[in-house]
Amino acid sequence: MAKAYRKKDFEKLMAKVEKVNGRVKKYLEEAGYERWSRSHATVNKGRMMTSNIAECINGCLVDARQLPVLDFLEEARILFGSWNCKNRELTSYTKETLGRKFEEILIINASKCSKMKVVASSEFIFSVYEGGIRYIVCLNRKNCSCGRFQHDEIPCAHAMAFLKKNNIKDVHPYYSDYYKPDALANTYAVPMEPMSDKSDWTVSESVLEEVVLPPRNKKMPGRPRKKERKMRMKS
Repeated sequence: MAKAYRKKDFEKLMAKVEKVNGRVKKYLEEAGYERWSRSHATVNKGRMMTSNIAECINGCLVDARQLPVLDFLEEARILFGSWNCKNRELTSYTKETLGRKFEEILIINASKCSKMKVVASSEFIFSVYEGGIRYIVCLNRKNCSCGRFQHDEIPCAHAMAFLKKNNIKDVHPYYSDYYKPDALANTYAVPMEPMSDKSDWTVSESVLEEVVLPPRNKKMPGRPRKKERKMRMKS
């Protein structure tokens, strides 16, 4: 249900869930479909799992979390700055017109369209028949009734069927600029400049007089994860 592109497909899957357990449907409704469902999302959230990035950062800052606040922030700045610099260098070597991941998606979509029937209605609007189902594609608006073209912003298998039939090999005008190397390079264009040494800081008296107490830590049940990780490494 979370990955469904069309609300029609979403409702079919939800009906199956309701037959198994109606309480699950009620829970998901109260949580809000727009929070987790692709077909109900109010904005295009893309195809990246941001929780994976957060877990990666947490893993790299395990030791830094034991430091005072200023030292922790400095460690985080050094980490992000080094990542940003490395990624900017890698993007400068990219000569492809499309990222590898999205080139693979195009190849997969092109392989799926080999048995599809294409019937043109105009220069840019056409019908594509797949398994007895008709899909409407418009290249001008870059959308398809399957929902994939406009959501992924990359030609779906139905759009690829028309492009392949008309021997259009340059499909780059039909996918989003976000997938191109220039957009990737712009992501890391702004460097993270280092801070000056503490001895050169100018701190106001009001800040120096402020007393910041440590947070009240609540000891969680069970063995701390950091100690457990060290024991596994030793074993």
